[in-house]
Amino acid sequence: MPLESSSIPENSHTAVNVLLDTAYQGIDTPTWAHLLAGARQSKLEQFIADLFAGKHVNVSENRPALHSALRNLHKTPVLIDDKDVMPAVAAVWSRIEALCSDWTGVTDVIHIGIGGSDFGPRLAIEALAHVTSLSSRGMRMHFLANIDTAELARIVKCAEAKSTRVIIVSKSFTTLETTMNAKAVVAWLKESGCNPGQIADALYAVTANTPAAEAFGVAQNNVYPFWDWVGGRYSVWSAVGLPIALQYGFETFQQFLAGAEAMDLHFKSAPLEDNLPVIMALALFHQQRTHGITSYAAIPYADALDWFPKWLQQLDMESNGKSVDRDGKPVQFSSPVVFGSAGSNAQHSYFQMLHQGTEIIPIDFIAVREPMSDRPEAVAHHRILLSNCLAQAQALANGKAASNPNDVYPGQRPSNLLLLPKLNAFYLGALLALYENRAACLGALWNINSFDQPGVEYGKVLAKPIEKALASHANDIVASEHIDAVTAARINFLNS
Repeated sequence: MPLESSSIPENSHTAVNVLLDTAYQGIDTPTWAHLLAGARQSKLEQFIADLFAGKHVNVSENRPALHSALRNLHKTPVLIDDKDVMPAVAAVWSRIEALCSDWTGVTDVIHIGIGGSDFGPRLAIEALAHVTSLSSRGMRMHFLANIDTAELARIVKCAEAKSTRVIIVSKSFTTLETTMNAKAVVAWLKESGCNPGQIADALYAVTANTPAAEAFGVAQNNVYPFWDWVGGRYSVWSAVGLPIALQYGFETFQQFLAGAEAMDLHFKSAPLEDNLPVIMALALFHQQRTHGITSYAAIPYADALDWFPKWLQQLDMESNGKSVDRDGKPVQFSSPVVFGSAGSNAQHSYFQMLHQGTEIIPIDFIAVREPMSDRPEAVAHHRILLSNCLAQAQALANGKAASNPNDVYPGQRPSNLLLLPKLNAFYLGALLALYENRAACLGALWNINSFDQPGVEYGKVLAKPIEKALASHANDIVASEHIDAVTAARINFLNS
């Protein structure tokens, strides 16, 4: 049911029944007008149009950023260099649906991926596990990301090898952690008595590098493609989200895409004044310019969304954690540090700092109107949960005077309230798309390319000679072009 306009609080906006209340941002009407005028001056509207039109907005890699096409359920033509990508996208949907229908006798799924190949599917699986109407189809879904073998050992200890399927997710199929973990899982299947045919049947891949997946041993029919115009952190809408469909059914995966598509249509067509991703971006932009904020918190008052801040950290900081703009010039602002965890647990952790610390840290409070369980205590507990959410926002905004300095709350700590009517696949998709589109808006406002991530590569390059030095077991390593004196000393200690 659409929200009644008469019931919407002042300073609030809605899209697809998601409410954004900015009343505690401390931004008055003239300032909002100034922010919107600045957004138009920075050609934000043209950027949004270019994003959806398949223009090469990823300027450093000379390609589009068209993750929105992956949730374009209406199959409206989306052209990249005059070629419609939707037939290829729809073909993958058909293959996912067919696989869901054939997926029988599977007790365990091991999803191997890291970063964008892990955060989105893991968040969705965790969040939707709390939806009482969804069945897990009798399977255990395991996520293997860390190269630390502790995670691998925990998974294989409980998985049943001969009824396990393995999904290897890597855009390039060269990601070190993913390929090493995949080899380790294949070794475990062999150790557990699986023959070569059973192992071949168990392996699936999601990648933009099909030849590499096949060379690894994945049968061609078990490779699900995605494309170079999909960034890893924006890829959960592709076959990277296969675990969602397998665990909860293809219809649930479609609802997840539908929520994201609905938010995209709003972002694409709503005027800036009523556009939720734009308003959220401008609010954070304003707090940076006004207060010099260097971090913000995302606090979902829903245990089901405890993984949301971790997903958001990658989205925001990998997209917009840059020191130069699209033209190679230094920037004044880029992504703040993102942190957060589920409320009300967070209140017993770092809210002391949020209320009385020396820094102003904006907060996105995210709440759900309906309880997330059918327990007899659910309504009463949920009422207390929402009470805490509203009370914390009020206390941070208004503060409190006192004669004892320890009891003074300075107030004027800005926050948003995002309110979902319920948490299901549709609204989870809408929430994630809202933040993806906000990240793109912020990149446009800062003149930053939100769709590349060169900063993550340098450490990977340096790791290779260091690993070689560790493998040598020598304790006489000296400083060189790729290993400095401090690291050489640490290697020598580890090898001693």
